[in-house]
Amino acid sequence: MSHQLGVNQNQVFKLVLTGVFQFQENLIKCMMQIEKTYCELAQMSTKNCLIICDRGIMDATAYMKPEQWEEMKMKNGWNEIELRDNRYNQVIHMVTAAKGAEKFYSTEHAVRYESPDVARNLDDMASQAWVGHPYYDVIDNSTDFEAKLIRMISTVTDRLGMDFRERLNVNSKKRKFLVRELPSLEAIDMAASAETKGYPQFQDFDVVHDYLATPGQKTQARIRKRGQNGNWTYTHTIRRYLQNNESAETKMHITSRDYTNLLAQIDEKHQTIYKTRRCFLWNDQYYQMDLYKEPCQERCKGLILLETYSTIPAMEPLDLPSFLDIVKEVTGDPYYSMYNLSSKVWLQNTKGKATVSHDSIPNEVANGDVHQEATSNGDHDETNGDINGLR
Repeated sequence: MSHQLGVNQNQVFKLVLTGVFQFQENLIKCMMQIEKTYCELAQMSTKNCLIICDRGIMDATAYMKPEQWEEMKMKNGWNEIELRDNRYNQVIHMVTAAKGAEKFYSTEHAVRYESPDVARNLDDMASQAWVGHPYYDVIDNSTDFEAKLIRMISTVTDRLGMDFRERLNVNSKKRKFLVRELPSLEAIDMAASAETKGYPQFQDFDVVHDYLATPGQKTQARIRKRGQNGNWTYTHTIRRYLQNNESAETKMHITSRDYTNLLAQIDEKHQTIYKTRRCFLWNDQYYQMDLYKEPCQERCKGLILLETYSTIPAMEPLDLPSFLDIVKEVTGDPYYSMYNLSSKVWLQNTKGKATVSHDSIPNEVANGDVHQEATSNGDHDETNGDINGLR
């Protein structure tokens, strides 16, 4: 067909190369302008700002032939020192799950279409493009995904000279505690009395959880809306259970319309969970406290659960907020997993301990704690490439 139109294969190839050149050149110029805009906005702020670029200028070179990149630099008067070393204070490359965590690599997501082989090749080229930057960190798949994220965040905080203590330790795990009741401060004006009563400053969020019907026991799905003063964010979470008790969790930010549509898929065996999430710092440790609200099942009335992350193993003493009346630790207790708290088929055995009905969930689901995750792109790796530019 191309011969009949008077275009041979060499001409087609040249047209393709020309298109790639023009696209990448315009993409780079667009990125430069966007980065400039954010930097100028940051300079106007009276607060310290950290600008994080999901991609950086040098990523474009992974999609061009070396001679095209040399031509582009000559045409625009660019050089790597300015574009790579001086433009970004730190570069982090998140290795694709297709290299070392293949079972978490998926093309099911709308924006992920590369085969594992193609993903590996692109990953090699993208990582090579940044070699030479004075502060370049490569985060591989030698750990599970939670530890991978923590390693990534730790490189940033270390570069900034910030100490986030235990929360960013790779051995940090979530711990959960049952709180008897809120401090008496709740009965008076919290804002006016916080300092005198020892209650720290906090942020409250309204949270609504719903579990969705799924085709089998190896998949769990839920939606959440979280907000303040009528302003909401929406999340759709899918958790898949793999071999060896491992789990992969996909979290996707969705629109209000998507959220409304998904409500039609609610699992009738689960009740909607309403709660206030209170977030605060105490002794440089970050805490989240969930206050369950009505309408709810009887066992959720007045329920308050406190969560934090620590390297100290579960059931070992932990320095907890002194203003809270902690009943006991419930880390790993299936009775206090949100999935089971919302379940309408939960039973009590003769000893008063919680069990689940025969058509409920696997044990690892009941425990509720997942440390191996995938993100919204369906991949073990959040970006399948880089969180490259930190300015």
